[in-house]
Amino acid sequence: MILIVKDILGSNTALSTDAGGVLFTEIHKALSGKQDIKLDFRDVEVMSSAFLNVAIGQLYHAFGPDELNEHLKIVNLPVEDRALLKKVIDRAKEYFSDQKAFDQRMNDLYGDN
Repeated sequence: MILIVKDILGSNTALSTDAGGVLFTEIHKALSGKQDIKLDFRDVEVMSSAFLNVAIGQLYHAFGPDELNEHLKIVNLPVEDRALLKKVIDRAKEYFSDQKAFDQRMNDLYGDN
């Protein structure tokens, strides 16, 4: 199955958490149905970490890294957004592997506000 991000969002920008939620829902449905997914970012011109955290990062809570590596392929991601996606994925893996420890580290670093 190919999911074209621009078509799902109806826009060439991927900025809001709401847009991330829309994409997350589509990906989650397909992965829950055991379908392999090619997530196509062609023609997406602007993207935010907030969008990626919801759209992609949350998948690591629902499915885990091994299942995502096997069934989700990301294509046509602009070069300038690849580092951002990697950071989101690394953070999601760390967070969902041990949420309590991650929260404690963040609290130790930044305080409890």
